[in-house]
Amino acid sequence: MTAPAPAPVPAAPAAPAAASAPAGPPGRTVPHPAVRRARRRNTALGMLAWLAGIVFFLPVAWMTLTSLHSEADAATNPPSLAAPLTLEGYREFFAAGAAGPWPSLANSAMASLFSTAAVLLLAFPAAYALSLRPVRKWRDVLFFFLSTKMLPVIAGLLPVYLFARNTGLLDNIWLLVLLYTSMNLPIAVWMMQSFLAEVPAALIEAAQLDGARLPTVLGRVIAPLVGPGIAATALICFIFSWNEMLFARVLTGVTAQTAPVFLTGFITSQGLFLAKVCAASVVISLPVLAAGFAAQDKLVQGLSLGAVK
Repeated sequence: MTAPAPAPVPAAPAAPAAASAPAGPPGRTVPHPAVRRARRRNTALGMLAWLAGIVFFLPVAWMTLTSLHSEADAATNPPSLAAPLTLEGYREFFAAGAAGPWPSLANSAMASLFSTAAVLLLAFPAAYALSLRPVRKWRDVLFFFLSTKMLPVIAGLLPVYLFARNTGLLDNIWLLVLLYTSMNLPIAVWMMQSFLAEVPAALIEAAQLDGARLPTVLGRVIAPLVGPGIAATALICFIFSWNEMLFARVLTGVTAQTAPVFLTGFITSQGLFLAKVCAASVVISLPVLAAGFAAQDKLVQGLSLGAVK
């Protein structure tokens, strides 16, 4: 007797088709809605960044254009954009005084460079101790450094002036070097501590096992790894020192006069001075702009070094 044939197994229901992007023209792939939203967001952020850049650049462009006008054209209201260009403001700036602006520019460069070098030499070991070595209550130490920046600068002006007068340091560029070093050291320690915290401890331990002492570890192992962070810290300290005017105005006279103090000498209550002041501002701003342009790659790397874990 022949066995009955097995009943046919019903076919499984077909799975629903996966959601896909809407179909576009033949031969062209339409991006997913999430991709389109991300592109629109990036475009909006890019336009916002360009707008912010233009807003920050406009005063600089306006100052540069005004410096190329005559005093009469620079003083018109509203200002005349089509006025003839001239270098008279720059000629008056470089001809001001017996020796021109060069002694003041040299004093600013000396105070900024020496104070920045001193800050790096002091902040680098301090940041190493607070980030890579076991220091008790290292957060309290960092907040102590930060608390020194909470005192208004004007509050310490009179004690510093009395100290400088009694010690014979008035109109002395080395007093400014000391002041700028103490003013920039807390922010430098904070910045470099975040950079050094990213250095793997295994590298330091391997160097110490090979017999490297602390100066060798700092100079040949850690410094190359955090070079962008050191460059960013140095540039910020240089800018702060170059732009400082309150202490330089009160504590210096003729010998140690800095560029910002020299700039204020063009502002008088008589006559026109707008084009001359703009020309002086452009010249005094050039060293900072040149330093920022030369270190822009390392500055971007340094400022973003500790941003991603």
